[in-house]
Amino acid sequence: MKIKVVILSCLISVVILFMGYEYSWADAKADKPTLKIAVVSVQKIFRDSKRSVRYRQEAAAELGRIRAELDKLRAELEADEAGLKTLKIGSSDHMAQVKEILTKQGSLQAQQKFYEQQMVLKQRRMVEEIYKDILRETGEIAKQKGLDLVFEKSEPELSALSSRELDETISTHKLLYSGGCLDITDELMARVDAKK
Repeated sequence: MKIKVVILSCLISVVILFMGYEYSWADAKADKPTLKIAVVSVQKIFRDSKRSVRYRQEAAAELGRIRAELDKLRAELEADEAGLKTLKIGSSDHMAQVKEILTKQGSLQAQQKFYEQQMVLKQRRMVEEIYKDILRETGEIAKQKGLDLVFEKSEPELSALSSRELDETISTHKLLYSGGCLDITDELMARVDAKK
């Protein structure tokens, strides 16, 4: 009989301890504020936003105009080189034509470099403007929705990367899972498109 009482007392003690532990754990959870977290795909905004699409269309049109201009200069240069073959080597006309060809070659190379740098700078400016708007509007949405944190959630494209690029992508890709987080990408994209 004493053994049954001792065992029953031990069981009751364990149950009481367990209930006390659960109560203290639940109380500790209740005291901690929960973070409100959202995610956004910056990559999707750059790929799909109306501003980005419009910029790519404008850049393609400008690139077409530049190529046409450079092709015209190349054609003129080829015609001058063909005309050079008809002139007597060493004559004053021949030397004048050589000078003209070299001048046009230098001009063509300078214009190619200029247009290349111009396009790079325009693209950089567009990316900076959109990214600044993304940051600003993300902050506004977070304030309106009472969010504590907003993470970038784009999936990295791993298939076409070199080994060095793959290492860099893996080391910079930090969000591995975002289940249950609010996705504000579409709302953010609409706000970014409304800017210009």
